[in-house]
Amino acid sequence: MKWIKYTIETTPEACDTVSGILLNYGITNIEIQDFLPVYDEKQGGIFEELQPDVTGDPDICNVIFYVEEDFDATSLLEDIRMDIEHSRDFVDMGSGKITTDITNEDDWRNNWKKYFHSFEIEDILFQPTWEEEKQSAKPGQTVIKIDPGIAFGTGKHESTQLCIRQLKKYLKGGEEVLDLGFGSGILSIVAKKLGAGSVYGTDIDEDCLPSAEENFTNNGLSFPKENFYIGNLTTDETLQNAIGRECYDVVVANILADIIIAMMPQIPCRMKDDALFISSGIIDFKAEEVKNAITDAGLTVLEETRQGEWVSITARKG
Repeated sequence: MKWIKYTIETTPEACDTVSGILLNYGITNIEIQDFLPVYDEKQGGIFEELQPDVTGDPDICNVIFYVEEDFDATSLLEDIRMDIEHSRDFVDMGSGKITTDITNEDDWRNNWKKYFHSFEIEDILFQPTWEEEKQSAKPGQTVIKIDPGIAFGTGKHESTQLCIRQLKKYLKGGEEVLDLGFGSGILSIVAKKLGAGSVYGTDIDEDCLPSAEENFTNNGLSFPKENFYIGNLTTDETLQNAIGRECYDVVVANILADIIIAMMPQIPCRMKDDALFISSGIIDFKAEEVKNAITDAGLTVLEETRQGEWVSITARKG
């Protein structure tokens, strides 16, 4: 099926107004595209690591909606334009220009997949589920099938690869592993494939649960849903009680530096004596701050590894 894509150019202040106009006409498939710094807690808050990724004019916000190709939108567009003009009396609507494009539904949903292909980290082959027939595993290789869906984590990002290499180095088999910010479940799946006894996880985004479950299933693993929790470890006492104390041999956190720093008071008390803390998602200029937070929490830094501008810090309790 082909769709007509309409893009309304407006201002960040008017995005809600334009979205409200569309909703009044029964249009619910709305996308917002802006170029402002990220302040959403789900994206990590106001942290410097995210800011270099923000490109484009911060004074422009695009409100995008779709209608089926055979729908005559002439009258609808005219009504939308009139409502935009009427709204200028109380908010800066920007240009209000509406542009048109045609997109296929399959392209709309799947175009991003062309940028994610099979790749290897040492003896592990990471394989998108849509490329299962394109690359066969070599003898002795571990295959991990991944479809991130709407959750973070394909394994291709440098910070994730750093965590995977540290898990490969330190896991011996049978460990209890806690994955902080489990996302797509990729690090938990790697831990299980490397012989971990049980895996547990926390994340603040409930959309991660179905994504992680699907990826566990794709890899022939049962998903222990009761072991994966939604909540903020830093502030959520219910979550803190649920995940327990002094129960984990390895805690892994592939999140942003400032979130790791905020979490550090809650991490050592989850770890058994002699347990390991593997952290990544740390941009290089934040590494010293994270190391200081780790040592202030009573852990001993064992090593620091780097890939590109990203850093992983591994520490031990006791």
